Amino acid sequence: MIKNLVFENFYSFAEETIIDFGLGKKPTPSGYDIDIAGERWNKAIAIVGANGSGKTQLLKPLAFLSWFVSNSFLKNDPDDQIPCSPHMLQKDQPTRFELEFLLDGVDYRYQLELTPKEVINEALFAKTSSQFSYLFKREKAETGYRFKQKGFPFAKTKAEELRGNASLISAAHSYDVKEARALVEFFDRIQTNVNSSGRRHFQFDAVIHSAEKFEKQSELKTRMSEVMSRFDLGLTGVDIRKAMGRNSSGQEETIYLPFGQHSSDDGQKFELPFFEESSGTQSAFVLLEPILKTLHHGGIAVIDELDNDLHPHLVPELMDWFRFEHTNPHQAQLIFTCHSPEVLDRLQKHQVYLVEKQNQCSEAWRLDEVAGLRADDNLYAKYMAGALGAVPDL
Repeated sequence: MIKNLVFENFYSFAEETIIDFGLGKKPTPSGYDIDIAGERWNKAIAIVGANGSGKTQLLKPLAFLSWFVSNSFLKNDPDDQIPCSPHMLQKDQPTRFELEFLLDGVDYRYQLELTPKEVINEALFAKTSSQFSYLFKREKAETGYRFKQKGFPFAKTKAEELRGNASLISAAHSYDVKEARALVEFFDRIQTNVNSSGRRHFQFDAVIHSAEKFEKQSELKTRMSEVMSRFDLGLTGVDIRKAMGRNSSGQEETIYLPFGQHSSDDGQKFELPFFEESSGTQSAFVLLEPILKTLHHGGIAVIDELDNDLHPHLVPELMDWFRFEHTNPHQAQLIFTCHSPEVLDRLQKHQVYLVEKQNQCSEAWRLDEVAGLRADDNLYAKYMAGALGAVPDL
C-alpha cells in the first residue's frame, strides 16, 4: 500500500509536490478507506483539472518509479539515458522522489535523486520502531558510488561499480538478492497506462498484448469476459485464441487474438475478430487488464483519463470495484485522472486532487486543503462554478 509520495522538479512540476493517501481520523468513514492499526488511508484518489494543467504529469512519478525499481537494470543499456525529465526551466537541477509504502507489515521509505544521466543518491529505509533506519545508501562519488548497507546484503563491490542509469534494487534482484525480490514485486504491482511520453495511446498491438496477459491468467480472463458483456458493448463474451504472427523484427512467433462473441435476440450467434470491433470496445478491453490485475493481486492502478475509454455511467461501477471488499479483497488502490467532474459527487474532499498550471509550472492540492470547504459542501457544484479553481480559463 502506498502512503505518500513526494517529488520535485519532474516534468511540469518544478516545486515540491505531495500526493498523500492518508486521511487522519476526522473525515467520515467511507468505503474508500483502508484501516490499518488505527490509521486510515485512501483506496481511491481522483485528479481533476483543465487540459494541459499537468494531470498526467502527476501520475508519471509512480509510473516512473515502477519501471525504474523493477526493470532499469535489465531494460536500460549502459549508455541509455534515464527516462526522467526535469522541468524545462530547471534542467540543470536534479529530480527528487520520496515514496513511503507499506509492504508485509513493514513501513518503508524509498528515496531517489537523479538526473537523466545518472543516479545521484538512492536509499531505502525501514521503520523499526518510531524511527526509520537505513537498509542501504548509495551516493555518487568521483568514480562510481559509495555504498553502505544494514540488512540489504548486496555485494559492496558490485554496488559501487553499478552503472548510473540503473536502480540498485533492480540490480540486486537480478543478482538473486532475496531481500530485493519483495520490493521489486511491490513496484511491479503498480499497474499503469502511462509511460514517459504520457498516456499510452491505443493501438491494436496493445489489444494483442492484453490478450496474452489475460490468456495466461484464467481467472482474469473469465472476469474480463463477464465485465465486457456487462458493459453493454454488444458482446456475450470474449474468446482468446493462439495464432502465428511476426514481430517487429520479422520473426515468426505465437500471438494471442481476441474474438468478440455476439448473439442476436432470436438466438443467432456470430463472432468478430477484435480488429473488427469498435475502437471503444478495443480500448475498454485494454483498460481492463491493469485494473483487473490490480484488483486480483493487490497493488495500485495508476490510470490516466479513466473516462476516455468508458461511458460516464461505467466509471462509478469501476470505482465501486475498489470500494467493496468482495471485489477488492487485497485493498488495492486506484489513482486516476478524468475530465468528468461527476466523480466529485462520489468522493469526499480528501479523495480529490485539483491540478492547475501557473507561469508554466503545475501545482496540485487536495480539496481538504481548501480553506472554508466543508465536508457536506457540494464539490461538483462548487467546482463547476469555478470556486475551487483548476478549470479552463476561457
